[in-house]
Amino acid sequence: MKRVYVNEEWCLGCHLCEYNCAFANSGGSDMASALRGKPIFPRIHIEGDERVTYAVSCRHCDDPLCVKACIAGALSQGEDGVIRIEKTRCVGCFTCVLVCPYGALAPAEDGVMQKCELCLSNASGEPACVKGCPNRAIVYEER
Repeated sequence: MKRVYVNEEWCLGCHLCEYNCAFANSGGSDMASALRGKPIFPRIHIEGDERVTYAVSCRHCDDPLCVKACIAGALSQGEDGVIRIEKTRCVGCFTCVLVCPYGALAPAEDGVMQKCELCLSNASGEPACVKGCPNRAIVYEER
């Protein structure tokens, strides 16, 4: 299965992956009008300090703890290995946040959990964070 991987030594900490992710999942057609003056809720997050920065997103685990822990059954793993959230079923209990060892889940603007779903519903071919990374620190490949 193809997954998003980050080469920390190439990450500039510019946060462009976050903006591209937020735009790709906004439903808007123009990044400026979709994001200007609004808080963004990306499904990928830049962590680190002035020495090392890296992007954190869902790793689509083979044996996902988040899916097992979801009390509402909102998280599921498809045949393709991608872990998805059915937003209408999420009750915002944060159990998935507590059990994810990678810190990949976060609440969206409405309080419902969100996570990287590899932009599969956006019909872009590859995740927006990968396309928008100026230094090619984020890749979408099978390893």
